[in-house]
Amino acid sequence: MTQNAPPLRVLIRSLLIAVLIAIPAVVLRLSGSDPDPLIQLALYGAAVVAASFVLAWAAEAAQVDVSGGFAIAVLALIAVLPEYAVDLFYAYTAGSDPDYVQYAAANMTGSNRLLLGLGWPLVVLVSIYVAGRVAKKPTRALALEPGNRMELGFLLIAGVAAFVIPATGQIHLVFGLAMIAWFGFYLYRLTRGEAEEPDLIGTAAVIGGLPRRRRRPLVVALFVLAAAVILVSAEPFAESLVASGTKLGIDEFLLVQWLAPLASEAPEFIVAILFAWRGKGTAAIATLISSKINQWTLLVGSLPIAYLAGGGPAALVLDTRQTEEMLLTAAQTLMGVAILLSLRFWRWSAWTLLALFAVQFVVTGTTGRFILSGIYLVIAAVVMAVHRRQLLPTLIAPFRRQGAEPARDDRPRALMGG
Repeated sequence: MTQNAPPLRVLIRSLLIAVLIAIPAVVLRLSGSDPDPLIQLALYGAAVVAASFVLAWAAEAAQVDVSGGFAIAVLALIAVLPEYAVDLFYAYTAGSDPDYVQYAAANMTGSNRLLLGLGWPLVVLVSIYVAGRVAKKPTRALALEPGNRMELGFLLIAGVAAFVIPATGQIHLVFGLAMIAWFGFYLYRLTRGEAEEPDLIGTAAVIGGLPRRRRRPLVVALFVLAAAVILVSAEPFAESLVASGTKLGIDEFLLVQWLAPLASEAPEFIVAILFAWRGKGTAAIATLISSKINQWTLLVGSLPIAYLAGGGPAALVLDTRQTEEMLLTAAQTLMGVAILLSLRFWRWSAWTLLALFAVQFVVTGTTGRFILSGIYLVIAAVVMAVHRRQLLPTLIAPFRRQGAEPARDDRPRALMGG
């Protein structure tokens, strides 16, 4: 499990540093004071980063007691809590103020496209760079584990189902409940996995090396601590970012769609990049795949519930702009799944996702969004045709008996070239 585990003082020192960094943000939030947005941005941003480190330590150590997939799913769910806090607030408020419907949709579609269009490629490119540096050979792709096919299956089915939203122009309560149930089944399947002996280093190694009666309560406490700091810091972090952007004259819709999600997605991005930089590329991309699953199922499904609780009807009706955004997000999701059917995340696909993500900031009109959606769908169709033999195994993976695939291995794996 661990080799040459660091002494206990490493754990104490790490936790002390994280707590000291997070305390100013907690004190500021509880005090109710309202300093300059840039000061708030620095303090709350630092707290989110500190909480992200704590999450990473807890998630790695948790793999001693539960399956790696379930630990990563819990990590991804906690890391994305800021996004839930912000987006559900918009949806709840929209129940009594129709103007907020656009913000709920914009924040949700922005966070999803940011995660897949920026997060996935960035983590993969970092993983490929680290693997190439270690192997001292050109690296062309990051290899996923066979067990990751189950997650891809869940995302593929959810991704296809999501086209119901742009087709109907609404997110209905019944559809939302179905997506939440699908996420629940996803978590259930992950709990069926067996715990393995992960290769832990640093602070995570100290936690993993503790006796079970001390390790398990500590891991739970760290998850709770990180979640609490993230929830306390998320909203003011997003607001301070938006306030700072407003001073620069940036469009309010764009702030809600991109800057606020960028702030709320920060914890999971930081955790994934930490994994990638430490040579755990498979765990890094698995974390972001899990984040995409819970955002595209649990988050989307929760919006009509929050909308109903806020006084709205049973369906969150979208306008033309929001429907186009949903179509673009659904198309991007389908392409993301398609390029991973072979369980290889190639460098070219990472750059393609990144380039298409960047293009949308230049092409902002209705025609442009339709064309970009078409490009995503054409690429998805071509890649699925090339890997058509992997399509059926991916679709049935969520229902396959556990153990039909080899166990997950979080050691860095990459394909070399040259």
